[in-house]
Amino acid sequence: MASLPQSVHCQFAGLVLGFVGWIMTSSVSGVNDWRIWYVDNRTVITGGLAWVGVWRVCFNSHVLDSAEICKSISLTDPFTPPEIAAAQVLCMAAVGVGVLAILVAGHAVRNAIFGVDGVRLIFVTAGSLFWLTAACSLVPVFWNMNSVLANLTIDFPPDFYLPAAPVKQEVGPGIGIGIGSGCLLIVSGLLLMCYRYPKTQIPKSEETGHFDNNPTDEGFLGVIKESTDEGMINPVYETEKL
Repeated sequence: MASLPQSVHCQFAGLVLGFVGWIMTSSVSGVNDWRIWYVDNRTVITGGLAWVGVWRVCFNSHVLDSAEICKSISLTDPFTPPEIAAAQVLCMAAVGVGVLAILVAGHAVRNAIFGVDGVRLIFVTAGSLFWLTAACSLVPVFWNMNSVLANLTIDFPPDFYLPAAPVKQEVGPGIGIGIGSGCLLIVSGLLLMCYRYPKTQIPKSEETGHFDNNPTDEGFLGVIKESTDEGMINPVYETEKL
């Protein structure tokens, strides 16, 4: 007979990959360097390098009070571009959906191990939730990457000390982490959806090497009846009576 725990190896791996992808998705929104900006004016921005993230923009300075200056980017700020505003909303949605996906996938693996019926539907639901998490993560990532490649500008206020248009900008590690987490979530959802209930197999006989037929109730009862009938006739007892 096929072992139920062995039938969910791929699904357990999918759960682990989904958990790792969710951790990366949760941390990517806090990474500051989605975009790397190069600026000409190095009076305030030391080195002429600034990092633009989803929630804030940071740069090093030897002129201001702190060595690293960070300015917050809010969803309601008028200068916030649509790709960053969408990233703030979708990244938070990805965290919530990812938690639900992990819980459903863990429940499905547990039910599969204990042989609970209807587990395939739960696996499909968990895989769909992981794919939804990947979509919430990848949409803002690719949108911001397109803005970097198109060298789009951001009209920062004066207290940010940043020009509206950089000399050039590059894709930062934050976008790379977002793409990696999205790929893990997609693979995780695929592994979960590929679950098939294990097929049982009749064991082979050690003597003949052929599959043994399971004894039916009728055959089993016949053996008991035959044994009982034989036990009723005792030759020794009959001899003593004679």
